[in-house]
Amino acid sequence: MPESAARVALQHADDTTLVERSADGDVRAFEVLVRRYGSLMRAYARRTLGSSDEVDDVVQETFVTAWQTISRLEDPAKVKSWLMRIVSRRCIDRIRARRFHDDVDDTDVAGPDEHTPARIVEATSRREAANLALQNLPEEQRRCWLLKEVAGYSYDQIGEELDLPASTVRGLLSRARKNMITQLEGWR
Repeated sequence: MPESAARVALQHADDTTLVERSADGDVRAFEVLVRRYGSLMRAYARRTLGSSDEVDDVVQETFVTAWQTISRLEDPAKVKSWLMRIVSRRCIDRIRARRFHDDVDDTDVAGPDEHTPARIVEATSRREAANLALQNLPEEQRRCWLLKEVAGYSYDQIGEELDLPASTVRGLLSRARKNMITQLEGWR
């Protein structure tokens, strides 16, 4: 099979195959995992860290760790949640290193269709309102909300990540959503 055909086949391979090949040292299989989940991990890191300055470093550190430890992954089909858990822990380490926990400045809000001053001000105000709403959430609610809405975790995965029962996660997410809606009522 020519190299380009093998590369195409890898792009369509399932996560289990890619993990198994990566664990055997196949760099191309690992590159597919990087392309497949890198943007999700960047989005999660950006929202969690509140700063784009550290995002690439955290994601790169995550992939280095993943490459070094992928052979120890017990269930290759769960590589996405495994990668997200690593990036989550890296983000938390960065936040702890800063000595504060409530900096959420860099959420992505869709830009205006037109680049008029009024539209720019509106978009900036909306982004600041969303940042403030996230900052005002209690820490557990904010972490649950970010894992659900940004990382796409299930209730069980969030519970596993935060060491909480799924029923507690559901309650925290419900309260977080209500708080966000209440705080952003003026933007409806």
